Amino acid sequence: MSRKSSLSDLGGLVYSTDSGRMCPACRQAVSDCVCAQARPVPAGDGTARVCCETKGRRGKAVTVVRGLALEQGAMADLARALKTACGVGGTLKDGVIELQGEHMERVLAELAARGLRTKRAA
Repeated sequence: MSRKSSLSDLGGLVYSTDSGRMCPACRQAVSDCVCAQARPVPAGDGTARVCCETKGRRGKAVTVVRGLALEQGAMADLARALKTACGVGGTLKDGVIELQGEHMERVLAELAARGLRTKRAA
């Protein structure tokens, strides 16, 4: 006995031609989403810890910035500025900025120029 699945069984509306993309949590348009406003600020003590990691990345170096207690929008702007300053790609995952390559000195200089406390982590 197979039963046809309905739209609600699949998780609900994902896209609407009226309002575009829909938030899966609150079922509102992404522009009107209340979930994004309720996201907590990542925990951090305000000191940016910058380190270079290769573990789990097939030997490729990645510069990692942790410990900043900034809201999501400010963190995204900082990640964009760091990627531009270093001329590399990167990402922002769970309050951690990852930049492709080894750019410790450039990142430390850019963060210091923005008035943030920095620390070289091991």
